[in-house]
Formats: sequence, structure tokens, C-alpha cells
Amino acid sequence: MQLREKNNSARSFFDDAASAVRLALDAGATIIINDRIDIALALGASGVHLGQTDMPVNAARQLLGRNAIIGYSTHNVDQVREARALPINYLAFGPIFPTRSKQNPDPVAGLDHLRAAKMLAEELPVVAIGGIDLLNLTEVFAAGADSAAIISGILSPPQNIAANLRKIILSAADQPG
Repeated sequence: MQLREKNNSARSFFDDAASAVRLALDAGATIIINDRIDIALALGASGVHLGQTDMPVNAARQLLGRNAIIGYSTHNVDQVREARALPINYLAFGPIFPTRSKQNPDPVAGLDHLRAAKMLAEELPVVAIGGIDLLNLTEVFAAGADSAAIISGILSPPQNIAANLRKIILSAADQPG
């Protein structure tokens, strides 16, 4: 699970993260903090997810240690090539489809570029991101993604979060691999 808050203050994010980390760790779940190495360290989260403009991955690895999980966002095959040399545990690639959950998203990469990213990544797990929902999840896995990040497909509409999540989990369980 990844905790991502782009618009809250550092204090508000810390408070939300403290609750989320406690719940996740009590449940035996892995929790990754988006962008905020300081908060991940302070709360004992499983790791962080970094973007292209966040703290450099090598510096994050020095701070977090070798056992922390570090994910890294990529948006094109050149970034995937560069990411292979970084001390990361997985890379995210996308957006695969148009997305509503990010202001000013990178250009849509599409399924063909996801296939190319997975080939370049070799053994490094690739998480597909951007516009993924129950209707296109099978295509994402068929293109080589090891997993998929889903926001709107779970959170919209808000009154159906539990049902949406259940449907996606059941659909992902039916995927090969």
C-alpha cells in the first residue's frame, strides 16, 4: 500500500501517515510513503516511493538503509534505462492510460511502451500506473506489468470503495503470474 498526499501540509501528512503506518504494520501489510523520506523514517514505514524530481535515490538509500523498499517513477523508456542503475526495489511506469488523479500528468505512455519498459527493466518489478481500472487491468498484465497502481478505480465513487477494491482484488487474483 502506498500513502500519497500531494496537497496536505507536512504536519497533516505526518498525522495521517502515523495512523496508516500503525494500521498497516498491525495488519502485517507493507506501507510505502510517497515522496517523504523523513516521514517514512520517523514512522518506521516499509519504504518510500520517489518521483523524478524528489530526493535522489542514492541519497534516500543512504538514509533508509539497504532493507527499506524504494520505488521510483518513470514515464518513458529513457528513464527506465537510467533507473536500472539505481538502488531501487521496483519502478513505476506510466501513465499507461489518461489519468484523473494527477494534475499535469506526463504524456500517456500506453501499453506498447509498458511492454518495452518491462523488457528493459529485466528482473526489476514494474508497477503500471495511470488510468488503470477493472476494465483495462487484464491488458496491463498482458503487457507485462508485475503489478498495477490503482487510485480512481478504487476511490470512485467514494461510497463504493470497499466493493471496488473487492472486485479489483478478485480480478487481479485471476491474472497469470
